[in-house]
Amino acid sequence: MPAVTVARVIALRKMTMRDLRAQWSELFENDPPVDQRRFLERRIAYRLQELAWSKHHAAELDANRARIALLVDKGKLPPRVRNGKPMPGSVLIRHFAGQDHVVTVKADGDFDYRGQSFTSLSALAKHITGTPWSGPVFFGLRSAGTKTKGGPR
Repeated sequence: MPAVTVARVIALRKMTMRDLRAQWSELFENDPPVDQRRFLERRIAYRLQELAWSKHHAAELDANRARIALLVDKGKLPPRVRNGKPMPGSVLIRHFAGQDHVVTVKADGDFDYRGQSFTSLSALAKHITGTPWSGPVFFGLRSAGTKTKGGPR
């Protein structure tokens, strides 16, 4: 986050309520809905960070807007997959053998399952089931007969 934004967020604690209301009006183009300092500080801080982020990540915002338009148009979205793996931060949940199995995609592309790291969904599916599985099929990212781009599964 840019240093200017950090400084503006820090400065909120020292502003008067009058200054906070003015800052709110400038950022949200309306009057604050409540007159509570903590609420105003938090929402203004969030908005400042949001605006700073949007300036530096315009391509991601455009991609998200396109996905929203697709959702509105079609009513559903295909799963977000990058290089054959779900996006970092995604949470995959599979109910199997009477249990919910929750997997989080880590920033490095590996998969966290109950504190254990796996490099592939297939290795994880085998760990859960005890038998070889296509990980993307097991977690519902692909149908059983679907091949990935660029070669066999």
